[in-house]
Amino acid sequence: MPSRARIGFKRHLSAEIADGEAAYLLSEDTVTALAGPCAATLAKLLDGTRDLQGILREASGELTVEQAANGVRQLAEAGFLTHYSDLDATVAPGVLAYWDAAGLDGSDAVRHLAASRVALVSLSPGAGDVAEALRRTGVGKVDSADIGADLAVVLCDDYLDPGLEAIAAACGEKGTPWLLAKPTGTELWLGPVFTRGDGACWHCLAERVGLHRRARAALRCSPQNVGIPPATAATAQLIALEAAKWLAGVRYHGQKSIWIQDSLSLASRHHPVTVRPQCGSCGDPGLMEAQAKRPVTLVSRPKAAWGAGGHRSATAEDTLRRFGDLISPVTGIVERIVPDSRGPRFFNCYRSGPNLALRARSLQGLQSVLRATSGGKGVSALDAEVGALGEAAERFSAAFHADEYRISAGYREVEDRAIHPDACQLYDARQYRDRDEWNRAHGWMLSIPEPLDERAVIDWTPLWSLTREEHRLLPTSLLYFGAPGPCLADSSGNAVGAALEDAVLQGLLEVIERDAVSLWWDNRLRMPGFDLDDLGDPWIDEHRQVHADLGRDVWVLDITADLPVPTMAAFSRSVRGPERIMFGFGAHLDPAVAVRRALTEVNQAMPWVVDDPEESGDPDFDRWLGEGASASCPYLLPDQAVPARRRVDHAFQERFDLAADVRHLQSLLESAGMEVLVLDQTRPDVGLSAVKVVVPGMRPIWARYAPGRLYDVPVKLGLRTEPTPYEELNPVPLWV
Repeated sequence: MPSRARIGFKRHLSAEIADGEAAYLLSEDTVTALAGPCAATLAKLLDGTRDLQGILREASGELTVEQAANGVRQLAEAGFLTHYSDLDATVAPGVLAYWDAAGLDGSDAVRHLAASRVALVSLSPGAGDVAEALRRTGVGKVDSADIGADLAVVLCDDYLDPGLEAIAAACGEKGTPWLLAKPTGTELWLGPVFTRGDGACWHCLAERVGLHRRARAALRCSPQNVGIPPATAATAQLIALEAAKWLAGVRYHGQKSIWIQDSLSLASRHHPVTVRPQCGSCGDPGLMEAQAKRPVTLVSRPKAAWGAGGHRSATAEDTLRRFGDLISPVTGIVERIVPDSRGPRFFNCYRSGPNLALRARSLQGLQSVLRATSGGKGVSALDAEVGALGEAAERFSAAFHADEYRISAGYREVEDRAIHPDACQLYDARQYRDRDEWNRAHGWMLSIPEPLDERAVIDWTPLWSLTREEHRLLPTSLLYFGAPGPCLADSSGNAVGAALEDAVLQGLLEVIERDAVSLWWDNRLRMPGFDLDDLGDPWIDEHRQVHADLGRDVWVLDITADLPVPTMAAFSRSVRGPERIMFGFGAHLDPAVAVRRALTEVNQAMPWVVDDPEESGDPDFDRWLGEGASASCPYLLPDQAVPARRRVDHAFQERFDLAADVRHLQSLLESAGMEVLVLDQTRPDVGLSAVKVVVPGMRPIWARYAPGRLYDVPVKLGLRTEPTPYEELNPVPLWV
């Protein structure tokens, strides 16, 4: 600061001297003790009426010049001092103190505001109130036509107003930062401040906000404008305050967020606006294409977590910390994550909102989308919460966004590098023949599409073959939910993780799990139980007790098939009245983890049956609740003719690297004559690695009855003397 400037404590600080010796600095929320022999003496002199020389001179009666100078220097370095000027006499003390509290020099902040120009652009009523509020903050000039001003304040009724696109372009061309605000309605929306080349642009924001408007768009309705004078006046003042802070030089993370205040409850929250690296306006729209063209390269990835849910590259705490901003009802890809209140807390069931990336084409489709919520499960509540976030991110990433790399061609044109979808869908010709009757009787999850017209031009997407180390093609509609085309995508092999290797491992385990489930269920095989006491796991003991308290039995089948990867099916049934059997599945290299995964999946389903169940809208699920019973489905019960399996019955080699586990599973599948393919579905704006693992020939969990493993493996394992005839396959399809 200038040597002749008057100096003193920052204006928002009050100096208190106790007993003439100790000194304290008080702000609104802090008290700071000033240590040292010169503290009390200097505290009396630092009132803003003296320059440095005056302070040193008046302190000389009690302190040496060196002591006084060192004391002033230490207070300045600690951020307690500022300079005073003649402006102090003309500006309200509270105004200068406010800017000092904001970390600025109050006098400089006031001067900056007085010299500032604001462009006030309004697509909404209320501009006059905001203009007056800006002038009262000390802004020098407010002009609606001055788009090249120091800041543009843009008012709108809707953050998706089409008129904002032209405003964004004009501000971008001029390099003018602009503050967006919605002053109407019961909620004030304020921010972010858009600055060229720094952070998200309006198109990034519009993409995310638009995700949450799908329901309104499908219903083609608009909300009523509401407002009340006190709220309108308060909103104008808050908008002016935020603009003044920016102009004065205040910078904080919240300026890159939308701040929403509910005038009815006074609750408020910041909603971070995410930069979309693939944005067509401020980013590179070719990122998804470039990603699809790259090989999927696995690198060494040490395990950081060995929880009950599996082995991961990051702990649940770290994952939630890194990706928690994905949860927001305004700017997130997940509206919210909340515990399911039905049933005991031990269930640890968490639910997120609907898949925001799915597009509804009708009211019926909208109802399906709104029901398509994601869920999380786990031994702990934190595991379940992170699981719900992961599943929501998985489904968002696997939904069609229209920026995916696609090749348009007929099958015959690309058959040298394409895989026929029949090798993955595995519908029998008789299923195609009877598809209309089947589709009328079953829910959308079990719908059978039309067979591929090999002459029709459709979209194809490349996957990386880990086996052949080259790209292979599959129909885009088989890989992405909602993609136009002849196939119906399903969730088999979809997974996310904090790292690519994490996601690929989980995807492979799911493919193996669902294959084993299909072989057991569709053939109605009698499989051995698994001895839960053998694991000596207190959580499993508690699990059984919680279910017993609800009047339910719990047991686990070992349904491991020909691939030596422990796969379990867990069950819970009521012993009081209708059984309402719930089940869950789990696969893992460690049999203990496979068991826990299956049991936590049972818990995830339990809220549907702990109280009087409501109709789900899924005819297959509702039919199961009413008709499914162990007496008519003996394959649900352990085969008493063979001893229960134990952990030692499964060879388990602990590895400390996720990539090593992936390579092990890959080798098992390739030894069985199969090819392993991976599609990297990671969205640049999401961050969590997302993949779809595809192994042609492995059975999905749903009713797919084409020839192959479904008929061959039970005979190979000695569980059947001959393949099950098509007509004798399980008439009850799995719907999960």
